[in-house]
Amino acid sequence: MKVFIVTPENPGGTSGNSITATRWAGILRALGHEVALGTEWQDQKCNLLVALHARRSYSSIDRFRTAYADHAVIVALTGTDLYHDLQVSHEARRSLVLATRIIALQNLAGAELDANDRDKLRIVYQSAKPPGQTERPRDDCFEVSVLAHLRDVKDPLRAASASTALPSQSRIAIHHAGKAMDPKWKALAVEESRINPRYHWLGEQTHEQAIRLLARSRLTVLSSLMEGGSSTIAEAVVCGVPILCSKISGNAGMLGPDYPGFFPVEGTAELTALLRRAESDANFLLTLRSAMEVFRSRFTPEREAESWMKLLQELA
Repeated sequence: MKVFIVTPENPGGTSGNSITATRWAGILRALGHEVALGTEWQDQKCNLLVALHARRSYSSIDRFRTAYADHAVIVALTGTDLYHDLQVSHEARRSLVLATRIIALQNLAGAELDANDRDKLRIVYQSAKPPGQTERPRDDCFEVSVLAHLRDVKDPLRAASASTALPSQSRIAIHHAGKAMDPKWKALAVEESRINPRYHWLGEQTHEQAIRLLARSRLTVLSSLMEGGSSTIAEAVVCGVPILCSKISGNAGMLGPDYPGFFPVEGTAELTALLRRAESDANFLLTLRSAMEVFRSRFTPEREAESWMKLLQELA
């Protein structure tokens, strides 16, 4: 089968959509299919269109469905799709009407869809692999990583803000890997690094560099306002690194609603308290790690490949 994957960001980049598209291409090739990727479908010959992002990929979905009414279209939903665009964008909703199947990355996504779309929905958990070499925690600080590009929806400086209320004896250091998506966020990160001795913005890193940072961290923080299914959670689970994250549907759909490392959206004081507890209470870190470990099998490459194989068998 010839498959074309549409992704809003350039394939090979460090955005979540780019990483997902590249990984899915590898899975589909390993299953014996011919795969091409691009930011737009431009009449390339294929039997199946896989489109990440219902709104931003709408033009490709609409033109493909017009050209090939009998060919399958799979639409993969992102966080902004599920928790914003489907409520306000006709194009996002129309993409789901045109879809043969819909993919979501966590098991609470169906609550955002109507009954017709829910029938098309399949959950495909993202997989992750730890780095190729063992990473050891730093001895000179209690390193907390943040893996997030700097943009509004990620609330990327929340950990930095929370760190300013830590007691002076705390050894916590926030190391943040992520690209500033506009000049405003670059200026904010540079200024925060200047005035906050606990915060260090590393700028954009390769995926391998970011995973190595994560794997050596004693803790990682994900403070997003919305997520469709965070790759950072999958990566933290397989690396065995405890995670503190905002209690939003996309995160609860991956870790379960009772995960003990949640804090409220924009909850600076609550995050400060969790950071203090994580640094001072080894049992709390073990509790977080144990709560994550039960989900490890969700995020294996074998599980993701099996989900894709079953989905393609349905379409066949």
